[in-house]
Amino acid sequence: MFGYITVNRPELKMKDDALYRSFYCGLCRSLKKRYSLAGQATLSYDMTFVGLLLSALYEPPTEEGTTFCLLHPSERHPIVKNDYIDYAADMNLLLAYYNLLDDWQDEKKVSAKLGADVLKRGIKRITAAYPRQVKAVQDYIAAVSAIEKKGEPDLDGPAGATGLMLGELLVKEEDVWSETLRQLGFFLGKFIYLMDAYEDLEKDIKKGSYNPWSGLGRTRVEIADKAQEALTMMAGEMCLAFERLPIVTYEDILRNILYAGIWMKFDEISLSDKAERKEENET
Repeated sequence: MFGYITVNRPELKMKDDALYRSFYCGLCRSLKKRYSLAGQATLSYDMTFVGLLLSALYEPPTEEGTTFCLLHPSERHPIVKNDYIDYAADMNLLLAYYNLLDDWQDEKKVSAKLGADVLKRGIKRITAAYPRQVKAVQDYIAAVSAIEKKGEPDLDGPAGATGLMLGELLVKEEDVWSETLRQLGFFLGKFIYLMDAYEDLEKDIKKGSYNPWSGLGRTRVEIADKAQEALTMMAGEMCLAFERLPIVTYEDILRNILYAGIWMKFDEISLSDKAERKEENET
């Protein structure tokens, strides 16, 4: 999971913030119910977006309720429950499992191996129910791993693999909206891969790790304009796909995420880099 697909909370109305939290808590509750505490620990904002988007598009029967939270035990929290939140929980676990497995295979992290083993039972059920999505995640892991081993800077290759994967995860079942969802997921996946690599550029260079931006510069400041241009292109295509969907429910929250939330990390990094550069120039 990447963690970039989230809301810009200061820009949300209070009622929309509460509604978004109910989806997040609903996903958390679904993960616990379906996959115990180990599954609950994999909770992500990324898959909260998936549950919210598909709920908005298909408008399934949705239950509202409240639940206690171990992190905030003093009060009950509102949650929503429906089939698409459960689907998002399945996809959440699927991604978490294969990310842990990849960490074990690439870096031999014992903690990753132990974590993957704990989640393995749930993966059997997901594989049986969603073989297309499982294959998409497996193909994504294999493609990115092959590109990283090759070592040549390549923006389109790994970003495209991420986009293809996320596009498949947005499609629960084939219908008239499947291709539009795939397009949305494709460009959103490219955006978050490139954003993640941009954030890690200097750290990866110091460690000698692969980073697709390294062919354009050695620091974020050097490539900031090019990165912003590429990310803006991805975001534009993604939002065009979103606007083709007949969404009238939760649209303000979804637009907040796609037009503002995904840019929060870029803005934060830009401010930090500018402040650091200014400090260096003054000393």
